[in-house]
Amino acid sequence: MGIIHVRIDDRLIHGQVAAFWCNILKAQRIMVANDLVANDELQKSVLRMVAPPGVATSIISKDRAAENIKAGKYDAERVMLILKNPKDALDLINLGVEIKTINVGNMGHNDSTVQIKRSINVTKDDIENFKKLNSDGVKLTSIMVPDEPTTNLMDYIEKLEKYK
Repeated sequence: MGIIHVRIDDRLIHGQVAAFWCNILKAQRIMVANDLVANDELQKSVLRMVAPPGVATSIISKDRAAENIKAGKYDAERVMLILKNPKDALDLINLGVEIKTINVGNMGHNDSTVQIKRSINVTKDDIENFKKLNSDGVKLTSIMVPDEPTTNLMDYIEKLEKYK
């Protein structure tokens, strides 16, 4: 088994992930791979509290995530990998983790972002990182909840750039 779904969602573990995604995917473990979160004990404990009962959590650095994945530590489990941003995905790929498809769920708004789809706001760096992932052959989808139709994230980025 191993990683069955990769999602970028800057909220990490929250209601949608716990209630919808884990159920539909029959996930046995949620792995958050992000260096800042891995070093924040308060945030880690909050994220563990909102994980569904019976679903294990790993909230670890990208280096440790890559090491564990490549060593086969999660091969017997159904793992949902959650990343905060596209840079986390690129870093994992550069560390040797194979990622073929990424679902982009939520990227919050701030002063340096522009909205490309409801609940997806990107910076210039995010756009460049998504383009790199795309050119490396990673399929980028955008599905907020499991019963929503699958859309291609790059269509939204191309539309944004067309109207700049």
